[in-house]
Amino acid sequence: MKALIDTNVLIDVFAKREPHLEASAAVLRLCGAKLTGSILVSQTTDIYYILRREGISAESVKEILKTLAGNMILLDVNANDAKNAIESDMSDYEDALLAFRAKRANMNVIITRNLKDFVNSPVSAITPIDFLSRYGYSR
Repeated sequence: MKALIDTNVLIDVFAKREPHLEASAAVLRLCGAKLTGSILVSQTTDIYYILRREGISAESVKEILKTLAGNMILLDVNANDAKNAIESDMSDYEDALLAFRAKRANMNVIITRNLKDFVNSPVSAITPIDFLSRYGYSR
């Protein structure tokens, strides 16, 4: 199973956001083991910025990013991905970019808590809780 992990799921874990922490952490624990998890390189800047804003030290955020890079596949974005995202019917450009890069990488799903922005996605989106229950993974 190949999944692109949306930024909100990652931030849930590293910023310890309740009530989402448990399911999001369970998804991350699967990455590199039973799940081929991926993120876009461009997500790393968002993660860095958001976690620093949450009060996490620069050194700690860099360690988090090193861990992510070791457990997930980092995907680049090309001009065609950007063009497809711009021309898509998806309402949020960042999510459209995730979706079209996920399509190019033949991802099975995008794991996100923000399903509404992925309505017109070329790759199905699923919440962490639904992913865990649908595919038989325990929290």
